[in-house]
Amino acid sequence: MQNFEELDFSLAMDLPLTNICSLFATRLYQAKLGPIDPDELEASCHSIAEDDEAGQEWCDTEGFPGYTSYASLTDLPWRFPIFGEIVKLLDQHVASFAEDLQFDLDDKPLKLEDIWINILPEGGIHTSHIHPHSVISGTTYVAMPEGTSALKLEDPRSQMMMAAPPRLKTAREEMQPFIYVKPKVGDVLLWESWLRHEVPMNMAEEDRVSVSFNYNWT
Repeated sequence: MQNFEELDFSLAMDLPLTNICSLFATRLYQAKLGPIDPDELEASCHSIAEDDEAGQEWCDTEGFPGYTSYASLTDLPWRFPIFGEIVKLLDQHVASFAEDLQFDLDDKPLKLEDIWINILPEGGIHTSHIHPHSVISGTTYVAMPEGTSALKLEDPRSQMMMAAPPRLKTAREEMQPFIYVKPKVGDVLLWESWLRHEVPMNMAEEDRVSVSFNYNWT
């Protein structure tokens, strides 16, 4: 039997035409949120942050940079009409994305689980994480000053690539281990909640402001 080391790989050049396809796609949805005044929304986010003493205390205790309402305010759409309008628009976007994902929802639509404000100051980061117990997660972008962080998305297969060599810097986008998406103000991004993501350090002097959310299926 011929040893592996002795095989002549130049013979591969004589192989018949080979078909290579991509399997198990990871989908990312990007669109304009809709008719929401970004200045009004940004002002609302800062006003809420200033008044939310419980949220400020939680951020200080947990060492969370800037401000998030995640652990303090669970009823933004009820308290503030502009967030109610945002949810109406998000419901449409999420329904469209669920259709693209070809989910069989059995006549039970995905529903908003929670929605919260993020204000990330200069030097702040949101470390790598997923959103357990949810189906679709996402963010709409309120203030994205020049030089602020993109959204970093991680290849979900990374933990299984134990002995794989690194990818070429020129590798196709779907082959890259990380993808950086730089949304604009008014954009909404949606992804499946198991997709690991992070916000690298905000290098801008101004705040990076966004509104994030989860949808579940019950």
